[in-house]
Amino acid sequence: MKNILVPTDFSKNSIQALRYAQVLFSAIECNFYLLYVGTLLDTKKDADSFQESNDDSSENTKKKLTDLVKETRKHSTEANHFFFTLHEYGFFIPTIKKHLEEQNIDLIVMGTKGASGVKEKVLGSNAGDVITKVQCNTLIVPVHVELLKPKEIVFPTDYNIFYSLRILRPMEEMVNLGKAKFRVMNALKEGDYLNEEQEKNREHLLDFLEDTFPETYSFHTITNKKVKSAIQCFVESREIDMIVMVAKNLNFIQQILFDSIVEQISFHTKIPFYVIHE
Repeated sequence: MKNILVPTDFSKNSIQALRYAQVLFSAIECNFYLLYVGTLLDTKKDADSFQESNDDSSENTKKKLTDLVKETRKHSTEANHFFFTLHEYGFFIPTIKKHLEEQNIDLIVMGTKGASGVKEKVLGSNAGDVITKVQCNTLIVPVHVELLKPKEIVFPTDYNIFYSLRILRPMEEMVNLGKAKFRVMNALKEGDYLNEEQEKNREHLLDFLEDTFPETYSFHTITNKKVKSAIQCFVESREIDMIVMVAKNLNFIQQILFDSIVEQISFHTKIPFYVIHE
């Protein structure tokens, strides 16, 4: 049984993330915990805020959760999917951490809204905080995602971390869910090369992939492009359906998600990001 936490504010993007998770895990028995976090603090609202508005009473949001579960059940027809509602007031991240322990959560699924302005970041503050502050694998789902299991998955890496089984097993699961092809991608400047430690990490990853799904992986090196540009080029040329990253690899996370302004990259509008914690 897989336990999945889905924070929701009843927006289109949060509901789309839930629908995507239902499709992705359609063949697996799952408990889905739909969490609404309201706060009584009058702080700045943004596109990804989960705040209680003046006209949304506690009873109203609880009813919205109940109605969402009723509607959601109609979309899970292939597997034993069970749905539970969680409604709380408090700070977002501490509430997430509390339910990770109480519900024994394996995965967090979050929606992220499409870009509307030049200076808007790829991730809203809540999604960014979850990735950096919560030790749980997190799937970030953009609002324009296609509701299909991934067939092409890319793993951008600089080979600067050791790939433990806690990293590799979630990758293996994601590949198996859609019987996907797994593409390992590295961006190098012309004249650069991998050092001894990077080569060892690459060999370890290669050994795992060869043992686990020998016919469905490949390695790729792109030169003379910045990381974001290299990924965008690769995503478009390969029709990639999901991008996998490791939270420990802060260099890549920073460059791809937190430093990226929406007009500079386009793949964030439809490609889910799966961030793995060790």
